[in-house]
Amino acid sequence: MMGMYGLGGGWMMVFWWVIIFAAIIGIINLIKRNQSENTVGETALDILRKRYARGEIDTGEFERIKKEILDS
Repeated sequence: MMGMYGLGGGWMMVFWWVIIFAAIIGIINLIKRNQSENTVGETALDILRKRYARGEIDTGEFERIKKEILDS
């Protein structure tokens, strides 16, 4: 008889689950690192400019908020 599930079948199954789990954790950490790098060092004015560039706010609103940011 070969033992449990043939040539190390039980251990191989555990090994593959560990590999899959490690890969999932690695992908999650990579995504978190990329998200945090995008927001580090951004000022309020940088965020405002991006919103204006995307068309989320109009020129009047951009100027009003910019003045508030620079005055504070």
